[in-house]
Amino acid sequence: MNDIVKPLDEAVYQLAQEPASSKAAKLPQVMDTARQVLLQPGGCAAIEARAATFEEAGVFLGSDWETPQYLVPSLTTFALKSPDPIVVVIEAMSELRLLAVAKGDYVHDSVSAEHAHHYLTQVMALNLWLLFSAPSEAERETQGKLANIPRQLFQHLAEGIGYVYIVDRLIDEIWRILKQRPIQVDAIKQMITQIALCQTNPDIDLGASGQGATRLVSSLYGPTQACQEDPGVDIYRERLERMDNAALQAEATGFARAMHDTGLVSPYHPVLLRHLLDASDHLVSEALGLSSTGRDCLLCYRELVHALIRGGVFPATAQAVYGLALLLERGILYQAPVAPAIWRQLGLKLSEWSQARLNIAYGEMASPRARLLEGVLCMLGLPLGVGQGNNPTCQSARALSMWAYNDPDYLLQMVAWAARDDEIIMHFEGQPISSMASLSGVATELPMDLDPVSLIVVPHLDRIYAEMGRRCIGREGDPHRWVNPEFHGWWSGRGFRINVDVGTGKLIHVDDFLRHFYVSYHPYYNGNQPLIHPQPAGIAVTDSAGRFIGWHAITILRASIDPEGNMRIYFYNPNNDSGQDWGDDVIVSTAGNGERFGEASLLFEQFVSRLYIYHFDPLESGELATIPDDEIEQVKGYLYRSWGRDRLPPTDLQAEEGPLPDGPPE
Repeated sequence: MNDIVKPLDEAVYQLAQEPASSKAAKLPQVMDTARQVLLQPGGCAAIEARAATFEEAGVFLGSDWETPQYLVPSLTTFALKSPDPIVVVIEAMSELRLLAVAKGDYVHDSVSAEHAHHYLTQVMALNLWLLFSAPSEAERETQGKLANIPRQLFQHLAEGIGYVYIVDRLIDEIWRILKQRPIQVDAIKQMITQIALCQTNPDIDLGASGQGATRLVSSLYGPTQACQEDPGVDIYRERLERMDNAALQAEATGFARAMHDTGLVSPYHPVLLRHLLDASDHLVSEALGLSSTGRDCLLCYRELVHALIRGGVFPATAQAVYGLALLLERGILYQAPVAPAIWRQLGLKLSEWSQARLNIAYGEMASPRARLLEGVLCMLGLPLGVGQGNNPTCQSARALSMWAYNDPDYLLQMVAWAARDDEIIMHFEGQPISSMASLSGVATELPMDLDPVSLIVVPHLDRIYAEMGRRCIGREGDPHRWVNPEFHGWWSGRGFRINVDVGTGKLIHVDDFLRHFYVSYHPYYNGNQPLIHPQPAGIAVTDSAGRFIGWHAITILRASIDPEGNMRIYFYNPNNDSGQDWGDDVIVSTAGNGERFGEASLLFEQFVSRLYIYHFDPLESGELATIPDDEIEQVKGYLYRSWGRDRLPPTDLQAEEGPLPDGPPE
């Protein structure tokens, strides 16, 4: 080890001697030698011991890692999976620096030991798979030997922090995410499996921690008495054959309770549901946990529901049970086109390309048709659970969510075109746009980390959306004025407001922008008119320090008073996890403030401060003068302290050039 560490010490010494303006030239040598050290046994300990020296030498100077007090735990996953060795190494060095701070070995000017400890427990919880899983094929392809660094790093962090903190933090994180009811839960199920392995591993001492995991583990592997020891689906199926009605009733109730408590479905649940098809509709209803609304829908569309269970509900597609239950609860089968469209979906012949995509993404434990049907049921049942994955396709994810929420038969039409015909044709101002004839979309690669419906449909929507944007080139103003109503649907308001000058990136017409939003959306100023249709909007996303990150597409769902009596905006965010800290005490809530599953919310004035475009009905305008000046000033305060800080118009002293919103928000 000394032979490898000595060149690192020399490289760091040379870096320290350089003035700040020329340190960048010496940094690659430091990163390369640090990478070699991190790949060796004991390398993490060696880096940790030198944490203060690295920082004083300027290893983190000029990078995001220079201010560890602002680092965001959720971003570590992307850094650790990066194909760029410098990014992986500097992230590892930063975390080892914080470990030294947490242990009291390094007194940092900006980060306390308590903050460092809390940050690392969050990072560990979010990346627990690095402790247990070997590099995936994707990691091996993109990172090669580099993929070993995060694993050795996390083994070292676990020993330094202690498993006792990781598991409890992980459990809290799982429950927080589950309250948002995402469609994609495979990663969550894997984390729960890892917790179960930790609990049974004699080499891992959890102490009194991990007790809150019981409900999570049992919801997957033993929700009822007949499967509590996780016997396997074949043995469980045999047990069902010997049960009387009372026992089946107990099983149905147990499964339904576990499913609705967590949003997770055990692989044993589909086995029971398929068995009950030959028993009684009452027990099917009990197993789905239906209210009177869902039960009536089940009885009215009995044949269709049975066909959906037989065609799409298997242990490998267990989440289809939850999607089906919530679909029935929504009552959307009563909309005339929906039931026939679902019958079409049941018999849909998938193209070879669609089948291959589904098999590559999900394996072959279930047929591509069953896998897609699971995705359809989940999207119709959980329209606000659609996520964009690690892809710049928030517009397409928003469209799918909006159609599932507001126009389900249109969504089913899109799925049929994409899955069967490998082509979607939409119209922009009367002119057809083919997804196959369009040029590339916003995403540079085909996304794979998506739910089954998004996996098939998003590539088509992405190309069409980009083509609509290209057809607006040369028009004055922001292209979303024309693209959003054509892309999302007629219900998108034709009125349009933007508070950023497209040419300069500076703020414009701020007062007018804010007042129009209040009279369009705030119940106190719009005649107490609830929002009828979900509306597309664009926000300026900021980090925990209030600094501008980028433009992002969201959907405004409603404005309402929360349990504390405050007016809030409830919205859909396609970024997979809506709970975020946007700085200046603007913390997005996902539960506890009147949110429904999948909704995010902010106080009205905080939400408006991050808004940069919105749509409204120009024929339903209110009186702008009714908005109190102090309320507008409060919003402007949030705006000017965050992303608007560097976008003040030239007449203000702080005017500076800022990034331009030259394209669709992603």
